[in-house]
Amino acid sequence: MKSKTHASGGGFNPTSAPDYLPQTQLRELQLARLKFIVKRAYENVPFHRQRMEEAGVTPGDIQSLEDVAKLHFTMKDDLREAYPFGLFASPMEEIVRVHASSGTTGKPTVVAYTQEDINVWTNVMVRSLISCGCHRGDIIQNAYGYGLFTGGLGAHYGAEALGATVIPMSGGNTDRQIMIMKDFGANVITCTPSYFVHLSERALELGTDLRDLPLRIGVFGAEPWSDGLRQRAEEIGGIKAYDIYGLSEIIGPGVAIECAMQEGLHIFEDHFYPEIIDPETGKTVAPGEEGELVLTTLSKVAMPLLRYRTRDMTRMIPEACGCGRTICRIARIGRRSDDMFIIRGVNVYPSQIEAAILKVEGTSPHYQIVLTRAKDLDQMEVQFEVTPEMFGDTVGSVENLQRTLCHAIESTIGVRAKITLVEPHSIERSQGKAKRVIDKREG
Repeated sequence: MKSKTHASGGGFNPTSAPDYLPQTQLRELQLARLKFIVKRAYENVPFHRQRMEEAGVTPGDIQSLEDVAKLHFTMKDDLREAYPFGLFASPMEEIVRVHASSGTTGKPTVVAYTQEDINVWTNVMVRSLISCGCHRGDIIQNAYGYGLFTGGLGAHYGAEALGATVIPMSGGNTDRQIMIMKDFGANVITCTPSYFVHLSERALELGTDLRDLPLRIGVFGAEPWSDGLRQRAEEIGGIKAYDIYGLSEIIGPGVAIECAMQEGLHIFEDHFYPEIIDPETGKTVAPGEEGELVLTTLSKVAMPLLRYRTRDMTRMIPEACGCGRTICRIARIGRRSDDMFIIRGVNVYPSQIEAAILKVEGTSPHYQIVLTRAKDLDQMEVQFEVTPEMFGDTVGSVENLQRTLCHAIESTIGVRAKITLVEPHSIERSQGKAKRVIDKREG
């Protein structure tokens, strides 16, 4: 296996960048932008004006960053109800691009960009790639989906502006991904973490060990993922795996990312003002406590969003980061407040299941949770793919693995689950976000 350099060189780490602003200067910039965006939303978006009037708030009431708490929350349902263009603050002739969610739970949420917004998005993506060690001259294989999904084009524009060579692969077509990665000498890949593990395993089946290739960095996002999955991705791919965070409603990828320290994600808070709230009360939590991330766009011209509730659960990390950046950090997001399911009165998150199983030898990161109801009692089955080696082992070994998994899950979440071990490659692979939960319960 070739040795790889994971240095963050390339000369693209200027200390004058907004990432390193003194706190006083950063707060002044945030406040100026907050005042601007609140005024723009009030004057150009009827939804925001109505909500502010209902709360008895005017743009003139925003005189400090703390005054953001006077503003209303914006929810995903508000975007759906405004479909398609009801939250735009710019006329269509100034809109240069629109993106939209898949709309799997209703109408899609539509977002818009002026050229100024595209420039901001490109800027934060350049800063994101720099943060995890990418630089001019890298060959970046972009396996995020292109189209209405923001991932592909967001990463693409940032990588080009960085000065890297971009391979616009998009998602899927795994065998071709592997061939191109080998032939073109990609040293950075951008995709979902679950897809990268699938791609790495498929490469081994085809006789290619990614650890022998120039690939050194993975920039993974679009789904919550555990430290266990990170370890699996780094081991099987011979890379350093970095967590990037974003959401289309705010801008797309590039809201936050890990640095070389891999100890939390830096939010580009000169463009996105963060709060952490109690998801039940809506009140700000104490520093360092976990809560729901709320974001206000500070420079989004086409579609400003005030206090958008992301449903992503995290906490602020108060300590200074060893990388020297002064912008704030949040803990990695392992769960959402709305991906929780309740089984026999217990709140369960898929990330808890993943963390439990990846500690058990003989499992893979491919699993699915199936929820059913029998005689008014909820049942949870967790289907795991075992490794090819374990699947060919003795019946006793397989039964022992089932018992170990059952204990690991029960000790983690306090609920016993039915454990079903399935053959390698029998759980459908996602080309994008992994679907972890199948809820077959009625009512």
